[in-house]
Amino acid sequence: MYYPRLIDSYLLEWASRKTHKPLLLRGARQVGKSTAIRHLAENFENFVEINFEKQASYKSLFNGRDLDVKKTISQISAIAGKCVEPGKTLLFLDEVQACPEAIMSLWFFKEDLPELHVVAAGSLLEFALEDLPSFGVGRIHSMFMFPMTFDEFLVANGEQLLMEARNNSTSSDPLAHPLYEKLVGLMRTFMLVGGMPEVVAKWVETHDYIACQEAQDDIVVTYEDDFPKYRKKIEPTLLRLTMRSVAVQATKKFVYSAIGGNYKAAEIKKALDMLTKAGIVIPVTHSNANGLPLESEADTSYQKMLLLDTGLMLRLLNMTTGDISELTEHILTSDVSDLVNKGPMAEIIAGLELLHYRTPNIRHELYYWQRHAKNSQAEVDYISSYRQTVLPIEVKAEKQGGMKSLWMFMREKKITNAIRCSLENFGAFDYEDNKDGGTLRHVHICPLYAISQMDGMLKKVFYPPTYPLKNQT
Repeated sequence: MYYPRLIDSYLLEWASRKTHKPLLLRGARQVGKSTAIRHLAENFENFVEINFEKQASYKSLFNGRDLDVKKTISQISAIAGKCVEPGKTLLFLDEVQACPEAIMSLWFFKEDLPELHVVAAGSLLEFALEDLPSFGVGRIHSMFMFPMTFDEFLVANGEQLLMEARNNSTSSDPLAHPLYEKLVGLMRTFMLVGGMPEVVAKWVETHDYIACQEAQDDIVVTYEDDFPKYRKKIEPTLLRLTMRSVAVQATKKFVYSAIGGNYKAAEIKKALDMLTKAGIVIPVTHSNANGLPLESEADTSYQKMLLLDTGLMLRLLNMTTGDISELTEHILTSDVSDLVNKGPMAEIIAGLELLHYRTPNIRHELYYWQRHAKNSQAEVDYISSYRQTVLPIEVKAEKQGGMKSLWMFMREKKITNAIRCSLENFGAFDYEDNKDGGTLRHVHICPLYAISQMDGMLKKVFYPPTYPLKNQT
């Protein structure tokens, strides 16, 4: 069964364009790239799929300097026994990293056969592209795919009506308590199951956490089995240690020395870079955030690292520390305040959700802020932007008094609007900052289970609806 994905609409829009570039779908292994493309193929008369790892004989069709794509297409049609016809056929080149010549051929498809819909994907694609520095500039369109979001998880579990009720809720008209409780319960489950499509499908089928953990373990082993393929670039043991250390250090400033093994900082940095390119690790970089773009004041010497999926992170923790039963119990039974404020899960979910709901057409970065003054522990979990404005996002469940870092940041940067992500119901509050001449600051509560609605919430904040004045008679 196919579970709808957010990227479906972007893929369909690409396919419907009169003029389109060859498409490169990029992302970590097993996030659902091939399945999404096969779903897209239902909109075409014909579908031809080539997997270069399973069907190595196809590689010879792409060899040679002077590639004639029309001839190549004719040969593919003959071998596949299906007609590859521009405008009617979707050609899918899977595991394309195994055939660099096929990656380069996308350039020729754009030049010589622009009417044909060609999609390429691969699990270790970034490393192949790194070896092709001049590849496809201006002639290839990329999209980036991630594990399933909480919204996609809700849809897979048949909770569309619950989503609709959530989407219609506001700070002035919050969710009814039974619906709120149900969403919090589903968020707890999502923290444990995560968003890897195979694991979500297992949960929908069985509602068995143990069965899901077995599927997660298989994915982790698959990732680690890939590491020898990086051998020319970096030692597999270091990659394994680094990935597991990311799980242990999640939401903290990443400390190289915690990895062990007497590796040099330059080696560990390279390992992190490899894991980031593979889509397994998501860096969150410090920015002074005095203005936009945030990247202009980024400091990569201060980074937090997130795993791409909370479910996989828990399995890695179990493999590393040997027992996560206490953490699992905490996720399932803690009150909402403890669940958000104690432990890393809420902060990780917030960061991943912020990333996953953004347009897939470009590579996005995550940022945070920390005050580096001596004896200062002030930190804002995420810094984003909205309509040319710096937007702080704090993951907390406490009341105003527990948000000193946020108030400090807003005061220093002269900001009047912020977001608090928590497991509260929808809401908002104002804070009169007496340390800044009584400036009124506004905090808008965007629940963790509604991060997909943040953009709509902010539109109402920055562009409130206007109403015609009543006649003064």
